Amino acid sequence: MQLSDYQEKAKETALYPNAGKNIYYPAMGLAGEVGEVLNRVKKIMRDHDGEITDEIKVILKAELGDVLWYVSAVATELNLSLDDIAKANTEKLSSRKDRGVLTGSGDNR
Repeated sequence: MQLSDYQEKAKETALYPNAGKNIYYPAMGLAGEVGEVLNRVKKIMRDHDGEITDEIKVILKAELGDVLWYVSAVATELNLSLDDIAKANTEKLSSRKDRGVLTGSGDNR
């Protein structure tokens, strides 16, 4: 599935207050879903000695899907396409790699 196709399908399920004019709801939902992913990863360390089982992968796949839905919703609220976001991000990372500044800190390196 292409990111643009996903974004269109995800938009059909955006049933939150003032969808299309409300960046706050999906942004807060994104934070919550990222928290759920991190909580699952924490439990891998605590309860499974860092071992990622097939069952855990299924759970994380579902949680990452929720993260993707909220990323898509935030992008849609900003009238940005996931395709354009992905392209810009890979170009930024390639430029950093070419200039030898892939590691380090700072947004504008």
